[in-house]
Amino acid sequence: MAAQDTLEKPIEELESVVIRLAGDSGDGMQLTGGQFTRTAALFGNDISTLPDFPAEIRAPAGSLPGVSSFQLNFSSRDIYTPGDAPHVLVAMNPAGLKTNLGDLEDGGILLVNTDAFTKANLNKAGYKSNPLEDGSLSRYRLFKVPITSLNAKALEGLDMSTRQAERSKNFWALGLLYWLYNRSTEDTVRFLERRFKDREVIFEANKRALMAGYNYGDTTELFTTAYRVRKANLPAGKYRNITGAEAAAMGFVTAARLFDKPLFYTAYPITPASEVLHEIAQYKHFGVKTFQAEDEIAAVCAAIGASFGGNIGMTCTSGPGIALKSEAINLAHAVELPLIIADIQRSGPSTGMPTKTEQGDLLQCMFGRNSDSACAIVAPATPGDCFYMAIEATRLAIQFMTPVFFMSDGYLGNGSEPWRIPSANDLQHYSVTHPTDPATFAPYRRDPVTLARPWAVPGTPGLEHRIGGIEKADITGNISYDPHNHHKMTVLRNEKIARIVDYIPQQEVYGDPEGELLILSWGSTYGSAITAVQKLREQGASISHAHLRYLNPFPKNLVDILQRFNKVLIPELNLGQLRLLIRARYLVDAVGLSKVQGVPFKVSEIVAKCEELLA
Repeated sequence: MAAQDTLEKPIEELESVVIRLAGDSGDGMQLTGGQFTRTAALFGNDISTLPDFPAEIRAPAGSLPGVSSFQLNFSSRDIYTPGDAPHVLVAMNPAGLKTNLGDLEDGGILLVNTDAFTKANLNKAGYKSNPLEDGSLSRYRLFKVPITSLNAKALEGLDMSTRQAERSKNFWALGLLYWLYNRSTEDTVRFLERRFKDREVIFEANKRALMAGYNYGDTTELFTTAYRVRKANLPAGKYRNITGAEAAAMGFVTAARLFDKPLFYTAYPITPASEVLHEIAQYKHFGVKTFQAEDEIAAVCAAIGASFGGNIGMTCTSGPGIALKSEAINLAHAVELPLIIADIQRSGPSTGMPTKTEQGDLLQCMFGRNSDSACAIVAPATPGDCFYMAIEATRLAIQFMTPVFFMSDGYLGNGSEPWRIPSANDLQHYSVTHPTDPATFAPYRRDPVTLARPWAVPGTPGLEHRIGGIEKADITGNISYDPHNHHKMTVLRNEKIARIVDYIPQQEVYGDPEGELLILSWGSTYGSAITAVQKLREQGASISHAHLRYLNPFPKNLVDILQRFNKVLIPELNLGQLRLLIRARYLVDAVGLSKVQGVPFKVSEIVAKCEELLA
């Protein structure tokens, strides 16, 4: 059934809508949110999403720690964040209501599955009285719908247990949302056909649930108005909805093709980095080899071995894994081999909050190795940008024969946005030259410009050389304990990283090139920062924005940009790590805005701090 503009009930035009679905981790909130996201993207809306997973693998059903949620912002204009406050909250049980109600805007739509509000579930969520009956929800437009029982009625006659039937209630809720926001059910039906092509009863149950929810909205007197968000005016091209994990996987595979080199990807499972492993493992037909190692150390050592053998060696992890890999990363720095380390950051320290986001690893990636051993660092700004920065990380690693960190985080990795698929003809191809002539080869005879040493592939006749962590003599690569040679090699390895500055773009500024206040951001804070700047500029504020995608080295013109503003604000999902680097390197008295709550910045938080500084 397609969405119709001729529904009998009035349709109200909206510019954007923020929906959050919340329930037990087994209620299918991520699947439901993903399907609405896909449908909105196919319709042509701009979208931004924020999935939120419980950290506990088997939290008790109905408990607060077991709540899973999915937030989606879909709009008829360009958007950069999943929204500050939901306009709509779908609460599948009391725990979902209690943990998410505080974010719902005043007057927002609150759609509640009344069947789940039993005395036992209310007790699990810590309610002393039923909020659906005690008047505590009077600030919201409350719609009480017995979703579980209505779903069960729609599935009567199917050969399945009550428990199996109940698992379809998320699609019943999805159908109601499709009606409420004038969306077609057709793509979701096709999805169900593909997913359950060999399980006819499950397909039929979910299809019936979807259509029953849709028809309920159309026929009940509970809803007097439906809503419509028109297509966004996006640049022409072919788009797909993409998560940061999907984009990163495609970016690294594409980079391997652009360099015409095999990609050897190694990892030990860790949240949220495992999603990249799951995605990249699907590209075996492109010659990608994936290796799930027994631990983090084995994973990075295998990647170094692959690089030594002439492959693109890559490993992916999160903060705790970076700590374990640090010695081997230092080995790659010492022997000067290309190595890509993807760090999909999460809340720490230690295990911390493994399903929540943070930007707490910047100083670890910058300095977390013994001795003076700089590594290059890049960081994508959006889920789609993960594709391009994956290619950049690969380019720098090979061009400069060095380890490169690719710093994403859980928000970017799990979040999604419309991504314009690039033409293969628009992507630059690269050539890799391996030495073959023994007469001219020396292991540490460097390129005079980049200082990169030659990448000799083992087995090439006459090019045998020593490899390992003990200091090597300049040019020859022989083991050396000469103090002057060690000083020289240490300087050369770090100077090589510094010279990357000539091979990366100049820093761009959104807004005026000079003024009262500059917001300097990095990583996943991009969306909230740029939106805050746009909002304040519309009000006439003297404010601009610079977003760093290259963190070591910084762009060459960054110091000039910083000096053209009276004040600099650095919002970070940490306690001020970029601020520490900026203040130390450029002697700029930057102001920090820190947040380590496991969730991204709200636009309003950055706006409030900017208004304080501009006052």
